Amino acid sequence: MDTNTRLKSLLTASVIALATIASPALAEGVDAGTLIENTASATYDDGTGLQSIDSNTVTVRVDELLDVTVTSLDPGAIATRPGEEVLTFEITNTGNGPEAFELVAEPAVAGNDFDTTVTDIAVDTNGNGIYDPGIDEILTAPQTTAILDADASLTVFVIVEVPGSAVDGDTSDVDLSARAVTGTGEPGTVFAGQGVDGSDAIVGATGAQDNEVGTLQVGSAAVALTKAVSITDPFGGDSAVPRATATFTLTATVNGSGSVDDLIVTDAIPDGTTYTPGTLALDGSALTDASGDDAGEASDASGISVDLGTVAGGTTRSITFDVVID
Repeated sequence: MDTNTRLKSLLTASVIALATIASPALAEGVDAGTLIENTASATYDDGTGLQSIDSNTVTVRVDELLDVTVTSLDPGAIATRPGEEVLTFEITNTGNGPEAFELVAEPAVAGNDFDTTVTDIAVDTNGNGIYDPGIDEILTAPQTTAILDADASLTVFVIVEVPGSAVDGDTSDVDLSARAVTGTGEPGTVFAGQGVDGSDAIVGATGAQDNEVGTLQVGSAAVALTKAVSITDPFGGDSAVPRATATFTLTATVNGSGSVDDLIVTDAIPDGTTYTPGTLALDGSALTDASGDDAGEASDASGISVDLGTVAGGTTRSITFDVVID
């Protein structure tokens, strides 16, 4: 192979190598603004010995890809009733550069049995996944997130008001959308010079916008409470005589498709009897008599109290305790 042929071959290989290195510049995962630099080289023999030369250095700045996803963090339809309700979503910057996103919550969705009123969109400021009024930041219009780094996520809450006209079984969707502040459009749309460090911003596969719905389902609920007693006397029978033990069973049943909150069952110790310490139980599991240890507390003076908290419709809870007839 002569010198000119060798030189052409080397230069061709260098150009191919440079093109190969430059092509992944927009590959997902490479940070926007990253500089990809490459210098080719060639060696040749000019008859006086082996020579080498370098090409000019080519620099490619990685453009910013604009992408986002919106995900509902609720496990399913949220059981609700007229009044305030909270839907939880996650916004993820799936682009390769820092970006802020404008949020819009739309309560009027086709197929709704009723439409809510969106009162606020809030950011999970303390990161506990629960809406804390007075702590979590309420976004002001236009409701826009802080700038999120690439791959960063943010939990947001959509606070709505369920109307009094909503009835048991009605459902309603709320659609939350997120749009890149830099811009949206068809994938491949270019916003020249608006990316990191003066790079271009390129709309990614999501169109730089996404949306997700959260669902509410109205359910009414009511509590039925029944009380039963069984007697065991000292002789192995069931006569209510002095020193006989009376076991009371309180059954709380929540009916309906909704749920009730702060359900507390209380009962006084009947006159003429004495509470048997350590016999308070919930669904067959022992509770302590002391206040603050668990859901229950009991004493002769105060009777028994069991805090059942939030109980869904279709649930039955059973409380038992013993007294001795004086």
